[in-house]
Amino acid sequence: MKHRVVILASGAGTLAQALFDAEDLAIEIVAVISDKKRAAVLERANRHGIPTQVIELTDSRHTWNQEIIQAVADYKADLVVSAGFMKILPPDFVNRFPTINCHPALLPEFPGAHAVRDALAAGVSVTGTTVHWVDAGVDTGPIITQMEVPVMPDDNEDTLHERIKKVERGLIVATIALILPTLERHD
Repeated sequence: MKHRVVILASGAGTLAQALFDAEDLAIEIVAVISDKKRAAVLERANRHGIPTQVIELTDSRHTWNQEIIQAVADYKADLVVSAGFMKILPPDFVNRFPTINCHPALLPEFPGAHAVRDALAAGVSVTGTTVHWVDAGVDTGPIITQMEVPVMPDDNEDTLHERIKKVERGLIVATIALILPTLERHD
């Protein structure tokens, strides 16, 4: 039996695509959930026959929290992968579902939504990517894996972020393979 995975994503879906293409991983991607109805990741999932769901944040954060918790519970996920999902998950969510996130910096340095820009502004010569367990904080959960990416003299935010994304795609697949034996299954 394969582990059931739900992917949370808000954008283009390049990280999710790496998981769609990872045929050697013992996972079944049971759904892609987005907070944006026009997110390109939804089209990518549809092309692979993966169910999608949109849960947009409206006036009530409490309602959104309950909706996303219920959706993931309904999919009986063994693992949740935050793949470019730009919303903070509520404590009730991360305490209930094992959730990992891929972050474009070497945590604990440069947490938050602007990690690549912040690394460039700090003038570091090396940054990278981190896969970590998601907790109730912002990029504060326990680190699982990291890979370094050098900052080139002519880098700007876009060029550096593209190089980090290439590393992230391999790292997320390898990290999931690493942690699968530790996960419970909801057969």
